[in-house]
Amino acid sequence: MQVTGRKPAVAIDGPAGAGKSTVARQVSKDLGYIYIDTGAMYRAITVKALRLGYNLSDEAKLTELAENTEIKLAYKDHTQVIYMDGEDVSAEIRLPLVSQNVSLVAKVPGVRIEMVKIQRDLAIEGGVIMDGRDIGTYVLPNAECKIFLTASTSERAKRRAKDLEAAGIEVDLIQLEKEIITRDEIDSTRKMAPLIKAEDAILIDSSNLSFDEVVETIKECITQKCGG
Repeated sequence: MQVTGRKPAVAIDGPAGAGKSTVARQVSKDLGYIYIDTGAMYRAITVKALRLGYNLSDEAKLTELAENTEIKLAYKDHTQVIYMDGEDVSAEIRLPLVSQNVSLVAKVPGVRIEMVKIQRDLAIEGGVIMDGRDIGTYVLPNAECKIFLTASTSERAKRRAKDLEAAGIEVDLIQLEKEIITRDEIDSTRKMAPLIKAEDAILIDSSNLSFDEVVETIKECITQKCGG
């Protein structure tokens, strides 16, 4: 149980399309925590790499790119904004092309090292809810509360399709499911900080849960682990 005046750090990990960001954002709002979407950082680097026409298999160039790119998070109207070299790329990072390629960039050790530096600095004071693929195992191994949020592949594909269609982007559900399976494979087999459930993480399968039920479940977990 949390016994100091410092608010705990909460790590929420899980595969692509599990709803981590949406849920973490709502839990943060309800509990008065700061929400940190680590995936947005890797997406921003991916945006820059794609713009420059980089070969996404060239780890040395991608590492150099990450080392020379300024990534910042800010909040406007309680919404996280991601800046890449001073440019707001919050909308561009959600495009399908970025989603299809971000795992290739995120698996590069040099890129992860640079992004993790930023993530750990953001969490040092506590009172944060951070979501990603390796938060509880690598970024914040001492987080007071760890959640591993997952769902079936088909359910994750349906949710991602709904989000994209709401943004006016047409998608092929079968193709989207294939892309999610590919991302899962890349994320779970990468050499550095692969996607795995931390031993002390609480597993939540949201396949048959509503959004509100997932939010309340996570809030209860935080209360039980950290005393509120």
